[in-house]
Amino acid sequence: MDRWVRTSDDVLAMLDGWFTPEVSWDDFYADRSRNIAFFVPKPDENLMAHVESGLIPAGRALDVGCGPGRNAIWLASAGFDVDAVDLSPRALEWARERAEQAGVQVRFHCGDLFSLPLPSGQYDLVYDHGCLHHLPPHRRVSYLALLDRVLRPGGYFGLACFAAGQMGSEVPDEQLYRDGTLHRGLAFTPDSLRAIFADLAEIELRPMRTRAPADPAFGESFLLTALFRRPRQS
Repeated sequence: MDRWVRTSDDVLAMLDGWFTPEVSWDDFYADRSRNIAFFVPKPDENLMAHVESGLIPAGRALDVGCGPGRNAIWLASAGFDVDAVDLSPRALEWARERAEQAGVQVRFHCGDLFSLPLPSGQYDLVYDHGCLHHLPPHRRVSYLALLDRVLRPGGYFGLACFAAGQMGSEVPDEQLYRDGTLHRGLAFTPDSLRAIFADLAEIELRPMRTRAPADPAFGESFLLTALFRRPRQS
């Protein structure tokens, strides 16, 4: 068909096709012995700090782009009812093994985050380590719509992404379409995150704190962390 665009979803799907996949995530997770920073079985230091301080109370959580499940599994061990999503069957196979070893229950879902039938308005926390910075710019529209749909009023949105000046591409959004590539991941500044998530209340926005290998939490300074909250309905 030469004239098939009819809806906004059709436009988004067409724009998806402008970007050549840069990595097979199943191949990425094939060798579990690789020296990849976030292969470690422990949670992000910012997430641990917010939960252990009582800032984010236990509730229902959604982990987007969960990979081998380290944050989802930790949240489950901390008393959260957890759904976790990833595109890679191989990553989720590893995550399920880890969850069984940890003795916790997590509902793992394999597929496109924007197509899965996730429940509306049920999540007290949505957490993302590494999903946003691998999305093309037009999919931020889908991402914001997802947050608006699934996050409860008063719920929290936590994020860890590539930090500008540390790791990731700082090419402007418009140039990405000319290049046809995400340059292996996009970097964000604090101000860019504030602009993207302007409808949410900022709680904290800072560089991730580096953690030693023996520390119970994961932390690398090339990442930027953020915590936002959805306003409560009046």
